[in-house]
Amino acid sequence: MKLQWLGHACFRIEASDGTVIIIDPYDESVPYKAPEGPADLVLSTHDHFDHNAVHRVKGNPKVIRGVGEWEEKGVKIRGIPAYHDEKGGKDRGRITIYRLNVDGITLAHFGDLGHVISAEQQRPLEDVEVALIPVGGYYTIGPKEALETIKLLPNLKLIVPMHFKTELVKDWPIEPVDEFLSLVELPVKRLDTSEVEIVKGKLPEAKEVWVLKYA
Repeated sequence: MKLQWLGHACFRIEASDGTVIIIDPYDESVPYKAPEGPADLVLSTHDHFDHNAVHRVKGNPKVIRGVGEWEEKGVKIRGIPAYHDEKGGKDRGRITIYRLNVDGITLAHFGDLGHVISAEQQRPLEDVEVALIPVGGYYTIGPKEALETIKLLPNLKLIVPMHFKTELVKDWPIEPVDEFLSLVELPVKRLDTSEVEIVKGKLPEAKEVWVLKYA
């Protein structure tokens, strides 16, 4: 599959059969690039402006929100309940962690996760190989909580940080990715691209962090 980071928490995933999935599109107030081209599926982890702008995704895609299980165009999706804060959602509400199986690869998008995952959340995520995880703090978990969460995923091979400060959102009260990288103690690849191809038999043998450029 091809994985592209558009910016913030928004990713474009393209399966080998051409099926396109967009996760967490942001509205026009967020200065990253809008999704281009049609999509088959669009997932929103929660109903905030920077994660729920499904109207910007072209092609009349099927919209998936919330907790449940779906199988669409050969892609298996499970929505797992979680919270946007450490107080059971009292400050910022609920979110959904999405577990996807695309081209035989199990991937998790953690949305605006606001806490280290619980044992109940960890169980359906045990086989996750690729984690798209927020690291910027303030609105989400920060570097330390991201590391704790990563350690709870025994089959994890690839970590892709998201939801961190860049020059496009320099006034947002979140931390840059370097704060996370300084603590992670894993091999780190800073890639000069927004898109990578991930193949089941060619995943790293041990955990690695790949930092993508926004599109």
